[in-house]
Amino acid sequence: MKTLILSRKDIEKLISPKEAIKVIEKAFYYYGKSQAMMPEKIYLNIEEYNGDFRAMPGYIKPLGSCGVKWVCSYKKNLNFKLPSVMAVLILNSPKNAYPLSIMDATYLTNLRTGAASAVATKYLARADAEVLAFVGCGVQAEFQFWVFKEVFKRLKLIKIYDINSTAMLSFEKKIKMSKFNVETSKNIEECVKDSNIVITTTPSRKPIIKFSYLKNGIHINAIGADARGKQELEIKILKNAKIVVDDYKQAMHSGEINTGVKKGIITRKDIYASLSEIITGLKKAREKEDEITVFDSTGLAIQDIAVASFVYRKAKKLKVGLQIQLI
Repeated sequence: MKTLILSRKDIEKLISPKEAIKVIEKAFYYYGKSQAMMPEKIYLNIEEYNGDFRAMPGYIKPLGSCGVKWVCSYKKNLNFKLPSVMAVLILNSPKNAYPLSIMDATYLTNLRTGAASAVATKYLARADAEVLAFVGCGVQAEFQFWVFKEVFKRLKLIKIYDINSTAMLSFEKKIKMSKFNVETSKNIEECVKDSNIVITTTPSRKPIIKFSYLKNGIHINAIGADARGKQELEIKILKNAKIVVDDYKQAMHSGEINTGVKKGIITRKDIYASLSEIITGLKKAREKEDEITVFDSTGLAIQDIAVASFVYRKAKKLKVGLQIQLI
């Protein structure tokens, strides 16, 4: 047997935003039906370099795929002209453990995160939502937009804000190239005000979005908080919102709600549902037009395994990538 090596350039040709959304929604469905296994993330902190690694193993039985993603978060990587988030994924056969593929997962991580956000928005946002706001205009915001523009054609205005004006102007140009109306904001309140959907993708460790900024019926995809101590939303928002998590345990120790949990302000009872429970029909999605909904996205191994499995099968079919005798 041989192992298939797939680079980022290979993967970019193999999966589209629409395909990613379908794959991710199915992964959450399998997870909700107890047809997938996913141990908690393992963290390895490298304090002297201000970075950390995370090992994310998972298995999806209906796909016949298992594997592990090794992903880092290095804030100072711009100094080395490298992405702050990089990842490699090993996809194995659950039958005999053979490494079927080793692939770049940096691109896949960004894509599957955007796809999960799109899936959550499909179920939780108002059907008449027309104004989308981005707080944070980095790489993940670009992927979020790339996915959203393919499936949410009703959007009439996109509002953006970033503390880094260069990043904001760069993002503005890319949105304009896609022929969407875009508006830069002077501050976060101006950006969020009157928006129907808000996507936060900052590394903040203190609340930057206040309850007073929000209009009734808003949906928030809280993406930035993916480790202990990170927080983008004021606790009052969480206490007054229908909270939907990607995974209960993971969200409580490393998602948007983690600081509230640590302080004893947020408990399991404050979480309405997991996205899997909504997709499988165990819980209802949006029930009232004026309710505030929050999707707490931490990023799951099952998402990575699902997209990797799709990419691997398509690569084999199209004969993309490099086959090597690894073992």
